[in-house]
Amino acid sequence: MKLLSTALLFLFLIGASLRASDHAAKDQPDYPAISGFRDVAAEHELEKKFLAVPDPKLAEEHLRTLTKAPHIAGSPEDKATAEYVAAKFREAGLDTAIVEYKVWLNYPAEIRVDMTAPAGVEMHGPRPEHVDGDPFQDDPRIVTAYNGMSASGDAEADVVYANYGSPEDFDKLKQLNVDVRGKIVIVRYGENFRGVKAFVAQERGAAGVIIYSDPKDDGYVRGDAYPKGPWRPASAVQRGSVGFMFQFAGDPTTPDLASTTSLPDSKRISPADSEQLTKIPVTPLSYADATPILEHLAGPPSPREWQGALPFTYHVGPGPARVKIHLKQDYQYRTIWDVIGKIPGTSSPNEWVVAGNHRDAWVYGAVDPNSGTAAMLESVHGIGELLKSGWKPKRTIVFGSWDAEEEGLIGSTEWGEDHAQELSNAAAYFNMDVAVSGKKFGASGVPSLKDFIREITRTVPSPQGGTVYEAWQKASQPKESSFHPGETSTSTFRPPSASQGDVPVGDLGSGSDYTVFLQHLGVPSTDVGSTGEYGVYHSAFDNFAWFKKFGDPDFVYEQQMSRIYGLEVLRMANADVLPYNYEEYGKEIVVYLETAKTKARDRLGDKAPDFAAALEGARHLQEAGAKILQKQHKPPASPERMNAALREAERQLLIPEGLPNRPWYHHAIYAPGQYTGYAAVVIPGINEAIDRADIPRTQRQIAALASALHRSALALERGR
Repeated sequence: MKLLSTALLFLFLIGASLRASDHAAKDQPDYPAISGFRDVAAEHELEKKFLAVPDPKLAEEHLRTLTKAPHIAGSPEDKATAEYVAAKFREAGLDTAIVEYKVWLNYPAEIRVDMTAPAGVEMHGPRPEHVDGDPFQDDPRIVTAYNGMSASGDAEADVVYANYGSPEDFDKLKQLNVDVRGKIVIVRYGENFRGVKAFVAQERGAAGVIIYSDPKDDGYVRGDAYPKGPWRPASAVQRGSVGFMFQFAGDPTTPDLASTTSLPDSKRISPADSEQLTKIPVTPLSYADATPILEHLAGPPSPREWQGALPFTYHVGPGPARVKIHLKQDYQYRTIWDVIGKIPGTSSPNEWVVAGNHRDAWVYGAVDPNSGTAAMLESVHGIGELLKSGWKPKRTIVFGSWDAEEEGLIGSTEWGEDHAQELSNAAAYFNMDVAVSGKKFGASGVPSLKDFIREITRTVPSPQGGTVYEAWQKASQPKESSFHPGETSTSTFRPPSASQGDVPVGDLGSGSDYTVFLQHLGVPSTDVGSTGEYGVYHSAFDNFAWFKKFGDPDFVYEQQMSRIYGLEVLRMANADVLPYNYEEYGKEIVVYLETAKTKARDRLGDKAPDFAAALEGARHLQEAGAKILQKQHKPPASPERMNAALREAERQLLIPEGLPNRPWYHHAIYAPGQYTGYAAVVIPGINEAIDRADIPRTQRQIAALASALHRSALALERGR
């Protein structure tokens, strides 16, 4: 009887304990999933405090201040924006410095484009940008529309129209028996990087290049033009660099070296010998100025897919439209200013988490880039409030406000080359260029960080209701493709090459400041932004008035992007185990290789090389990633060895000798395309060799990739 009573009491206590446990579980908040933490609840409580800080009104004030004057790289107004950002970094408690670099830049001295034939037709450009009612367009500090990194020079010749200026477009002209040698080629913006247009025209023997914005691409065909709507008006000109950044990024005279103010000239290469600078004059025009040139071309009608939206049939020429280009570029070594703010880590101070946005603009740069600067400052504000409460990160956080990105990713590249040793231990680089041009969130990243981005968006509320992730899902339904005007962040947010069962996170090509970190140094990287109807890219009308009317009137998307960007930094700096997914990386590379294998068979037939070694390497990485991922889900008490292996896996994907013909780029999986510029070319060594039908080179690149994949997999295996 006593034994039975004791047993019953024991069962009662177990039941009570289970009920209490169940009740306690129901009282726990329903936290979204978060990877890499032993104490998820504590991390969510910290993030809740952070999310409450970024303020739309403060973001608006930042943007108003940053865009009150044109601030092209190297100008006094550019330095003033550096001082403003530095002051905000210091207010937040960051250890802050303004770091100077001495770099080769051009400003426009004399830029003229004149029609000299047919008789009676006049056009003298570029004319000043003007619409009725814009409050910022008449500032005398607005520089004449020009192309950075163009050669000086004079050219007078008949004109040929070459559509978007791709290699295929020039091949089509050859089929039409139109010779571009010695001619001035006019091409429209879009489809590829403007530097590629110049590069291909130069390869084909053109005497000069004019790049114009067609209204079909980002003007009235898309919707109402500014100031009535967000699209490009007739007088607006897209400025931009035409430097050959697909050869190398950064200062044109110091590939692989930091262009410090103390660097002796003997260590620089001559600008005349730089592979980054054009040899022919290249300059932009508005479609108002381009109209008489295109209207007076004869020759065959253009292929119908080349037809733009101007009210006449486009012909390819040559002539009788004849143009004289006179470009006098003021090239000098100029000082630029990066702003660097640091928060030392407590337990892993040598592991850096770097986050950056560029600050310089062709004119005012309200969308590109200062929507990103304003959002970054509110991320810093939020992290600063955590610092004041006594919190400190495990890893060192570095915020970078980069200069001279527009001319060739210069400020970030020089700083990255300057700190290559420290960055060999970096956990991640988080980029934000255009933070907001509309409501549609997008992201790109290395495959190991794609789930990391998705997890973060499940935590951040959307101005549309629900979470950013839910809004992203709705906006990611298949739709008609949209125009991408150039290097805006939308160009990197195209669907990834490998199919996903989730919201699409794109692949990283180039055109923004992650380039040096990922593709030169092997630091895992992401890029985020919120995009929309934006037709004033790189013009005088990308100003505060446009942004307040069309971009984000209430600055709630600025707040959203501040929160997402800040959470990227917080999670990576605090994680017990780095939240990478190398199983996903391996899977995507398998898809890239299967696609390249099919392309090789189509292109090379029976001579197509064997892809077995590279596929074996990709599957090795996938399997090693899957095994370590199981252990990442249950972070060990001492994760240092695992974290070192996870960091090392990305760096092992670098090819020591670099890519063929452009050794500055070392990454075996991602690089800007030599004939696309911004869009990512995946497994570039192999794909570009196939495009050239170079079988020995394809075989060498398959072997180089296979070695890199096995090295990466072995690094992961050492961390288990």
